[in-house]
Amino acid sequence: MGQGAYSWRDDPSVPPFPDDRPLVLFDGDCALCSGWARTVLTRDRARLFRLAPVQSPLGRALMVHHGLDPEDPSTMLLLENGRAFGKTEGSIRVASRLGWPHRATILLRLIPSGLRDAVYDQIARRRRLIPGRRWCAMPGPDLDLADRVLG
Repeated sequence: MGQGAYSWRDDPSVPPFPDDRPLVLFDGDCALCSGWARTVLTRDRARLFRLAPVQSPLGRALMVHHGLDPEDPSTMLLLENGRAFGKTEGSIRVASRLGWPHRATILLRLIPSGLRDAVYDQIARRRRLIPGRRWCAMPGPDLDLADRVLG
């Protein structure tokens, strides 16, 4: 993820997409990850974030571009201001903009990133054991998804 700013724009394998707002890539086959994506869509009152499942053509291309396995994504990925953030840093950056109680996740930065990410990795390894709906269960029609879900 140490690519230069907006490096995906120069990668012919990445389909063009609007990158003027943060984009969250998530595992659409994981109930935990899809639940988080639905939380972002419902709690993001400013409509700041766009989302795309890793299983979409755009999601796959961006994961590969950043050296991550789209077949078994080990992290969500936040693309913001031309940079990629994964694991706890990406999650904290997203959650801190969703209002209370999610905003309190900013306190996790008091924990060293190596320790935070080790816990994240343990949860990520077990995430598909959590039963539940997958991304195909989109939020209800009361939530306007225009310009918010890419892929």
